[in-house]
Amino acid sequence: MDVSLNNPSTKTLIGIKEILDILPHRYPFLLVDKVVSIDLEKNIIVAQKNVTFNEEFFQGHFPGAPIMPGVLLLEALAQTGGILVHQKGFTNKSAVILNVNQAKFRSPVKPGDILLLHAEGLHVSARGGRIKGRAMIGDKVAVEAELGFALRDKNQI
Repeated sequence: MDVSLNNPSTKTLIGIKEILDILPHRYPFLLVDKVVSIDLEKNIIVAQKNVTFNEEFFQGHFPGAPIMPGVLLLEALAQTGGILVHQKGFTNKSAVILNVNQAKFRSPVKPGDILLLHAEGLHVSARGGRIKGRAMIGDKVAVEAELGFALRDKNQI
């Protein structure tokens, strides 16, 4: 699935209002702005995060040379995977990260960047699963990792 920012007609398939209904996260920890592509048969989703200088973490990471913290990049991938899991039918559950494997940070993410968050469900069941994620800035990889998660009832979070 090739989603390119060179195509200004990238449509919003799932907007912020629906994302707020799906994910338990809120500002400043909601890190997905919209979903631009989803294929439930292939277990693939692509979401977008618009990175702005107004993000609170840029105040201390790092003054004079702002870059998005790597753990927040991983969290953005996890949230994207959480939306995929919800769309697969686990609507009364939320995904909680259990582990991160093979994380590789390739390019810094700076204010003004537009992140495309690619997540592929490697295994999804009623108890949890694994996703393979990759955050892209244009054609450059910012981070890639595999994330393991457990599914918890939304009322337990």
